Amino acid sequence: MRQAERVVVLALDGVYPFELGIPSRILGAADGRYEVLTCTVDGRPVRTNADFSVTVEHGPEALATADTVVIAPITPARVTAELPDEVTAALALIRPKARIVSICTGAFVLAAAGLLDGRKATTHWQLADLFRRMFPRVALDPDVLFVDDDRVLTSAGAASGVDVCLHLVRKDHGSELANTVARRCVIPPFRDGGQAQYIEQPVPEQGAASTAATRAWALERLGQPLTLADLAAHARMSLRTFARRFNDEVGLSPGRWLIQQRVVRARHLLESSDLTVDQIAGQVGFATGASLRQHLHAAIGVSPQAYRRTFQAVR
Repeated sequence: MRQAERVVVLALDGVYPFELGIPSRILGAADGRYEVLTCTVDGRPVRTNADFSVTVEHGPEALATADTVVIAPITPARVTAELPDEVTAALALIRPKARIVSICTGAFVLAAAGLLDGRKATTHWQLADLFRRMFPRVALDPDVLFVDDDRVLTSAGAASGVDVCLHLVRKDHGSELANTVARRCVIPPFRDGGQAQYIEQPVPEQGAASTAATRAWALERLGQPLTLADLAAHARMSLRTFARRFNDEVGLSPGRWLIQQRVVRARHLLESSDLTVDQIAGQVGFATGASLRQHLHAAIGVSPQAYRRTFQAVR
């Protein structure tokens, strides 16, 4: 086994304790592949956004030893367009080839340091307008759970830190280990949808029938040419009622959700099988391999062949 990758998590004043612990919990479940350390800009305790402070074992010098640096989020009241001198000095210690990850408002820290200029990034959907005003040179996408832009990764609010850490395991060591980590932590290896499903929406009327059973039914039939009429008929709703209720519950239209689920299934088959792209397309419900290529590229920015090469290299 190769040497464990060192991951250093930077805790700033106002840090959210839940997100601060995500890297250690997720990456720490990866069979010793990662060594996770936590540091502050001066080695002293930091105040959290809760009613307690946290004490760490390391100062900023740990950042100079990191293969991956994670910027934990801070309360929005503390985000600024310019960083305090001590934070700037700490970030300057990060090695040029190190991978950098932010969780939630940690993206504001990276953007203030100029590390997101010209890049695609994300942060919590509630702060998207503020982020755009403060950092217009960043291509913000508030609809996704995380963005992987080469060596810089940004994730959305709170639990999306889990998603991006699982993505790191999958990218570094393959889907088998990532799925094992997910089972150990009792979390899904992939989460459906993006941030849209968590944006405040009208609550479905009390007693209204759910589309959950129909979604489960559809997942067992992704290889079939499912239509909105098929889904509505299974749910015993009119087309209009079903589409409205589905969007209220999921944050996506039924058509977009089906495409998303087919892409997720295709990714799994690309990682775990030797089926051709055309065969995979048929199994997940895309009419042609070209359609699969188009939707996969739209979702994650790579071709099926490139995606497969990435994961075959770590299988």
